[in-house]
Amino acid sequence: MSNKEEPAHDSVARDQARTVPTIRELTADQSRALLARNHVGRIAFAIDDRVDIRPIHYVSDDNWLYGRTNHGSKFATLARHAWCAFEVDEVRGVFDWDSVVVKGHMELLDPELGSPDSYARGLELMRSLVATTFTEADPAPQRSILFRLHVSELTGRTARPGP
Repeated sequence: MSNKEEPAHDSVARDQARTVPTIRELTADQSRALLARNHVGRIAFAIDDRVDIRPIHYVSDDNWLYGRTNHGSKFATLARHAWCAFEVDEVRGVFDWDSVVVKGHMELLDPELGSPDSYARGLELMRSLVATTFTEADPAPQRSILFRLHVSELTGRTARPGP
């Protein structure tokens, strides 16, 4: 047997494994607050007989999440089957995290085909995150499609280490 000290991360993992975490539901207000203070999440959707999940940046606004995407498999799938799920997490440790899941339908925003007010609101919100959205200085010009996801279902959970 060696007299070496164990790595600190092994000690932390062992201590966390001995505690019983407290896991509970977040309230709707707590879940919305988590959505509002974050701007990167993951959107999940079905493609044929499998599920895919992709990271996206977004802005939360009342019962909507606004984001951008580009043409590709995600866009093609969501244009045909608009029901999807979206998740945001804040992870501080194995038993110290908050997570929110949104389920709803996605709407592609086009100022010429849909509601110009919804498009204008989405553009305003995305520019609050990246000021140069849809300008010549846009850092992600390939993401040329603005969308919003309706928050039809909202669930949140939180975990905290045991005493």
